[in-house]
Amino acid sequence: MASKKTIYVLNGPNLNLLGMREPEIYGSDTLDDIAGRLEDQAQVLGFDVEIRQSNHEGHLVDWLQEAGTDEAQAVILNAGALTHTSVALHDAIKAISVPVIEVHISNPAAREEFRHRSLISPVAKGTICGLGAMGYQLALDAASKF
Repeated sequence: MASKKTIYVLNGPNLNLLGMREPEIYGSDTLDDIAGRLEDQAQVLGFDVEIRQSNHEGHLVDWLQEAGTDEAQAVILNAGALTHTSVALHDAIKAISVPVIEVHISNPAAREEFRHRSLISPVAKGTICGLGAMGYQLALDAASKF
């Protein structure tokens, strides 16, 4: 069981393709690159990180519930395209008392119209978007202060 000092970093569909998928939008960092930086940063901050990725909505719901049950410090969530469609993720976040920080590598508001609406933002503690992979590190710093 995770301790109070664990921060979950959950990544949704297609984020396993970072570094290959549309690098002009998402940059050249892979998810492993980002994970390595977060692990180093978490060690300095005195936290553990649990970093996961799935292309399946149900896994993300299960992991959010796990974070709530384990009384994690916080969750950093990049739900990918599920941001715009998933009532299930919205409800899972509402069901837990753990603060969730929504992260996006790109700025959804500056992209296609269908990306402008987030079902995650209304139930997230905060949102970081458009700052590239660095957004994860900013979110981790913020989450360490909850």
